[in-house]
Amino acid sequence: MIKQSRRTFFKTAVAATALMHADRAALAMGGETQLTLGMASYTFRDFKVDDCLEMTRRLGLTKIAFKSFHLALDADESQIDKVKQKVMAAGLDLYGGGVIYMQNEQQVHQAFRYAKAAGMRVIIGVPNHDLLDLVEEKVKESDIVLAIHNHGPGDELYPTPASAFEKIADRDSRMGLCLDIGHAQRVGLDPAEELIKFKERVHDIHIKDVSKATAEGHTVEIGRGVIDIPKFVKTLVEHSYQGIVSLEYEKDSKDPLPGAAESIGYLRGVLAMLGK
Repeated sequence: MIKQSRRTFFKTAVAATALMHADRAALAMGGETQLTLGMASYTFRDFKVDDCLEMTRRLGLTKIAFKSFHLALDADESQIDKVKQKVMAAGLDLYGGGVIYMQNEQQVHQAFRYAKAAGMRVIIGVPNHDLLDLVEEKVKESDIVLAIHNHGPGDELYPTPASAFEKIADRDSRMGLCLDIGHAQRVGLDPAEELIKFKERVHDIHIKDVSKATAEGHTVEIGRGVIDIPKFVKTLVEHSYQGIVSLEYEKDSKDPLPGAAESIGYLRGVLAMLGK
């Protein structure tokens, strides 16, 4: 028998209760909430695409953004089409891809070709600074949104949302941010305040919780860490965020489903509490 602490027991019980009440609230509202939850497939990085889709479906999510583990960046059109058919058969919407790094011009062209062929509307990307002119051209040409991902302490390109925003503030409005709230917290920032600062250009969100508000912080189940998740979700609602809020659960790569389920249940509980 696996022993668990009293704190862990009650946290799990609260998450389960929150999920139950969230389901009731969703039914009362025709099955819809104001915010759309999704999945960043990095959560299931150690699993094949079929398992990734099945686990996402079991969590009751309908939106997914693929990391290259599940659809290779150099896949040809027939390979991409095969995976697209699997996504549709699972009842999911492949809305985006990433994180995609762009370190040279070839990788920029590849990223946009890949996203267009897959029907993705958002690239969660990390383009080198000297490639932003080319990236802007591709955004205008393709009408695919670029959401630059902040990566926290030690990252040389985009450690904070502000470091990305300052590079694209005067560019096409389809160039914006993927706000990773875990990495924001790890550099000592309040994710809710970061959302307010850059709300007009936040095009995607990676939601998670972390153990500490320092560089040493690591991913934990949502609700068990230091991020004020209810405050952040309330801020999303109050500012009418229209993008996807995708779970990126980096813990337990060999067995991520229990922690991902607890995290999604907690988020649904917060939404139910807010009446959303």
